[in-house]
Amino acid sequence: MLSVLLELQRLKRLDRTGWVLRGLPPGAESVAAHSYGVALTAMLLADECEARGVAVDVGRVLRLALLHDLQETRTGDMPRTVADYYGREARRAAERAAFDDIMRGAGERHASRYAELHEDYESRGSLEARLVKAADVLDLLAQALAFERAGSRGLGEFWEGASERDFGLEGEAREVVRETVEALLGERKAVNSRQ
Repeated sequence: MLSVLLELQRLKRLDRTGWVLRGLPPGAESVAAHSYGVALTAMLLADECEARGVAVDVGRVLRLALLHDLQETRTGDMPRTVADYYGREARRAAERAAFDDIMRGAGERHASRYAELHEDYESRGSLEARLVKAADVLDLLAQALAFERAGSRGLGEFWEGASERDFGLEGEAREVVRETVEALLGERKAVNSRQ
């Protein structure tokens, strides 16, 4: 597993490209910091869903969250606009190949398990994968809010369509995510009204 641990070190220094492209300084947020935020957000969402009677495999949620951006140690943090130039399928294939190459270092037995988790996240095949995708977006919004609270401007595009975003969740799981998005939007409105 040593090679995987060494790959992880790259994520600690890899800047989130979206922030850099919008003029935030290098080091504003690393991919590893984002991945930690996604894991914590996903855990909180899963725990709240469980409290409301939704059956969730929290261990799976955490594994998915921790693995969701690992391929970026090889591909870099590609902004969404990359898909406009390379196509979604080319991007997805490159990310999958990078993920599989990295996970070979974990050994064959573990690599196949991690590959299944990666595919679940990419296809949003399970409730857990959909919760992690919601957590991915919620962490992005929370970070945007933190930057805006500190005086950053020009981040409105990250908020566009936030309240209409559909993560394929149903019932109480959908409600938990909706409430969290609405709380973030409410806080952003309060921040903007003070400025």
